[in-house]
Amino acid sequence: MSLFKKVTEFASSPQGRKVIDQAKKYASDPKNKEKIDQVKNKFFGKGGKSH
Repeated sequence: MSLFKKVTEFASSPQGRKVIDQAKKYASDPKNKEKIDQVKNKFFGKGGKSH
């Protein structure tokens, strides 16, 4: 079974929907959004230190 298929099945399960709802709530908090943006920028090299 492909990884994408496993992820799709999990996302459509009750447990997956619960995790997705929790992630949406976490991401909607302005403090957490700032943390997410910092991590995202670190990985994509925006606003971070150049190596």
